[in-house]
Amino acid sequence: MFKTGSPSTTDLKAGEWRRPLTAAIAGLLLFLTLTGLSILFLDFSEPNQVMVLLHTLLGVVFLFPFVWYQFRHWRIYRRATLTHVKLTGWLSMAAMVIVCISGLILTYQALFGARISYLWDAVHIVATFAIIGAILPHIIAIVWRIFRASKKEAVRPIQAAILRFSSGTAVMMAVCFALVAAFVAAYRPVPLHNEFPEDYNFLYGDDRPFAPSLARTNTGGAFDPQSLGGSKSCGTAGCHSEIAEEWSVSAHRWSAMDPVFRAVQNIMGEQNGAESTRYCGGCHDPISLFGGSKSLFQDDLTNPIGFDEGVSCIVCHGIEESDVQGNANYVIHQPERYLFELAGNDATRWATDFLIRAYPKKHIESLQHKLFKSPQFCASCHKQFIDEEINNVGWVQLQNQYDNWLESRWNHPGDPTKTIECRECHMPLVPSMDPSSGDELDYNRTTDDGKHRSHRFLGANQFMPTHLQLPGGEEQVEMVNAWLRGDVEIPEITDKWQDGPAVPIELHVPDRVMPGQEMPIRVSITNNKLGHDFPTGPLDIIQAWVEVEVTDDAGNVIFSSGTRNEDHFIEPGAFMFKAEPVDQYGNLIDRHNLWEMVGVRYRRALFPGFSDQAQYVVHYPASIATDVEPLPEQADYNVEIPGDRQGHANVKARLLYRKVDQYLLNALFGEDSGVTAPVSVLSETVERIRIGR
Repeated sequence: MFKTGSPSTTDLKAGEWRRPLTAAIAGLLLFLTLTGLSILFLDFSEPNQVMVLLHTLLGVVFLFPFVWYQFRHWRIYRRATLTHVKLTGWLSMAAMVIVCISGLILTYQALFGARISYLWDAVHIVATFAIIGAILPHIIAIVWRIFRASKKEAVRPIQAAILRFSSGTAVMMAVCFALVAAFVAAYRPVPLHNEFPEDYNFLYGDDRPFAPSLARTNTGGAFDPQSLGGSKSCGTAGCHSEIAEEWSVSAHRWSAMDPVFRAVQNIMGEQNGAESTRYCGGCHDPISLFGGSKSLFQDDLTNPIGFDEGVSCIVCHGIEESDVQGNANYVIHQPERYLFELAGNDATRWATDFLIRAYPKKHIESLQHKLFKSPQFCASCHKQFIDEEINNVGWVQLQNQYDNWLESRWNHPGDPTKTIECRECHMPLVPSMDPSSGDELDYNRTTDDGKHRSHRFLGANQFMPTHLQLPGGEEQVEMVNAWLRGDVEIPEITDKWQDGPAVPIELHVPDRVMPGQEMPIRVSITNNKLGHDFPTGPLDIIQAWVEVEVTDDAGNVIFSSGTRNEDHFIEPGAFMFKAEPVDQYGNLIDRHNLWEMVGVRYRRALFPGFSDQAQYVVHYPASIATDVEPLPEQADYNVEIPGDRQGHANVKARLLYRKVDQYLLNALFGEDSGVTAPVSVLSETVERIRIGR
């Protein structure tokens, strides 16, 4: 043990305290400890973000002198008698080693990974408190003994050295914090102009700036469009690349660039004033809506960011309240962004990505909510009505997927083992390397299941991805078609529903028909898997119909219904699921001019679990009749077939679907545009009937 008062010992100890390296390491350690505590306990802020960067940078710098200092310190005092001072020194050194190792791992993960490990983060934090708990008594005991020593003159050099050490430590720490202050003072965030244009028309009052949409901001004012965009960066950062790729071809992404939507919106604006188009903006074009672009003097009614991103990542994840009334009845907040996040500069993007990964608390708190996991969240946009503000007459219910589901056989309140919710179908689980994979809040999932919910939002729109020629559009259409056929397997809900197509069809025909007899054909269509009506959505433009074809053994077509002509129109008389809305004068709403709608004169759709039938009758006299008019309401068709025909009649039935009818496409884009919607086969079946004895 070293004896106080020994000249060699006194000089040695005083020399150690006087070393600039000792003060520098102590100052850095104190800075790293205080910034670590600030990052852990204080609110998200620009200074705290700067401290994350400097904490990491100086922590790496600190590592090298610390190793050298610790080695020298150990070599000098390794033979000293074990006391509480030496024990706390050993403990602080061990904790420091753990802090350094965990800090390096966290730095590497934040720089090159998708997220930091919460385990290593916890180790880093616990080891920091261990350092505080060990090094404070270690230093206090030494200083107390030196300043309380009985031989004052003998230890005075050490006392002076300690005071010098303290000053050096304070200076080093002050320099580090000065760097923080200088960076914060020099940083110039991208300014957000959360203001409506000067010529913005508050048609429905200052307190309802976005009406007739029910969408609202949490401030009641406008949001700068750039604050709600930037979805691509979620993928280029390397964190959510899988999800960003899925979203990039989804209906949410192209909701504002959809040329059908834009054409109808322009007509609505021309007829009713640009302010009326805010009704559509809450769901189709929220970034432009909240930015104030849907005003009288904004010709295209759409902000470039809104056009490109539609329902962006921030829009969905920024919603903090929603209501099942529909018509975009939600409240959105403007998330506080990280340093450089809105700059769009590749040179600084790495710093933003590093901060989000190293300091993710704010990112998670502001963009991840339990609200997303409920069907009520989807109801905000997937439920629609118009009222007197729109049609000048009164309230009319439009598409309503939420209430369909609420009253369907798929909703069992309080029993998730029987219930199938929106996200389980439309956002099925997929294998994932995403940092958001896993979810302990679902009854059948864990935090480490290695899956995320697909953001393709597979539904029923196979038109836009290819029409817009989006990268990956063809793959999206293939997946949509497989989805519509019911070919997409969803393991988490396989045991809750029947196998097979989502909307299967069955043919009911006689085994044998004699010449001269009637051949009754009945096609049953069942809404097997859908959680809402089939079809659903705007039934004034969506078309789902039955195509039937009867051929003989030679392949000659004896009878057909539901075929399309060369202009892509469905032949009259087909059995079709559709709606026919009308205006107050009884005129058909046939150009999606829903702002004139007051009711529906005809509607045919299938509630979940229900069936419908298309019926046809074929006769066998001497020749095929071509002048028989079908009965549109009963869908009965009388067709005559040569009485001497023998062999078999082959009956084929298909259930077909397309998102947009040809009449509307021609009206919006012109008959010579060549624009047509692809047709999907949802289900099909074939039967053979023996003709003759």
